[in-house]
Amino acid sequence: MASLMLGLVTTLGVWMTASGHAGVLPPGPAPRETADWRFTGADAEALRKDALRRAIVRIAPANHISLPPAAPDAGVDAAATPACRYVNDSPSGTTPKFHCVFGEGDVVKVKYGRNAEIHAEAAATRLLRALGFAADDVSIVRRLRCFGCPRLPFESEILLSVIGIRERLGMYGHETGYTDFDWISVERQFPAPAIVTDEHEGWAWWELKDSGAPRADLDALRLLAAFLGHWDNKAENQRLVCLDGPQVVPNQPCEKPLVMMQDLGATFGPSKVNLANWRQTPIWEDPGACRLSMRMLPYHGATFSEVFISEDGRAQLARQLALLSDADIRTIFADARFPQFYSPTPDDRDLAAWVDAFRARVDQIVKAGPCPPTSSA
Repeated sequence: MASLMLGLVTTLGVWMTASGHAGVLPPGPAPRETADWRFTGADAEALRKDALRRAIVRIAPANHISLPPAAPDAGVDAAATPACRYVNDSPSGTTPKFHCVFGEGDVVKVKYGRNAEIHAEAAATRLLRALGFAADDVSIVRRLRCFGCPRLPFESEILLSVIGIRERLGMYGHETGYTDFDWISVERQFPAPAIVTDEHEGWAWWELKDSGAPRADLDALRLLAAFLGHWDNKAENQRLVCLDGPQVVPNQPCEKPLVMMQDLGATFGPSKVNLANWRQTPIWEDPGACRLSMRMLPYHGATFSEVFISEDGRAQLARQLALLSDADIRTIFADARFPQFYSPTPDDRDLAAWVDAFRARVDQIVKAGPCPPTSSA
């Protein structure tokens, strides 16, 4: 029996780590990645805090909206299957994913399988970008051909790492094979280096209390996080970036820092992409006083401390969300394939329900207050 089980496990391991089809790995440039903007030594934390204090919140004015396209321009016929080359990285997290490099050298993160994060990130990042906040470009793609990919890349990376032979797969995986993945998400990172130290990556929401950014922008971002239900808000799920470009010398201060939300997979819930919960969970702890809290959500708010939203911040986000038409909202949810994930028989009723829930949450923001006047963060 033991030998039979060992044989079955071995067979399964060979199958999952092999490519789905035979095919020649296409030539291409090495992965082009953005180096971090790193602070080191005794002054590292002071430099980071200074950058966070001076960081802007918006990349576009708050007086309009612009709904970005649903999918990245791959430079190919829309009917064709985009192709990339697998990048053999160390596995991280629990979500099935892998990195892939396109012909121009751009490295993207691909998530696959039945996974609520695929849909939540596609919708949430598109909404942020429409409202003028920085966000990664996450789009759902019908099919992607990954040259070098095992059938199950993430699971293979874990298995091969455990037994100590992941490097044998090679930097680009299998040289004579490829695997096709259907309905996956492709994430292109916001084009700016992350500001990090040896001790810190990202930023916690409570750190914004020392921010020098306009209070209205800060509060609009806080309120948008609550609107989405961004409960998994540990520091690494936010990013502090530098718009200057590459860091030239060690510990060079960043002249144009920017804060942004990074990982938005745990939204539209709780937990993730749950219509009933998203519709029923209140945005405000106290709408009359404009008190915002996430302590009723998973992790009891995590890094998001209770805060009072200013009237300028509430009005700013309310105006922008009101500019979105029902057709815009419907497009965001439809392109993120919410009905296909949420219901075994997707139809227009599912989209209508999501649009109604969106509008109901906007109403919570519109009808709150009056909030305190703008003062300190």
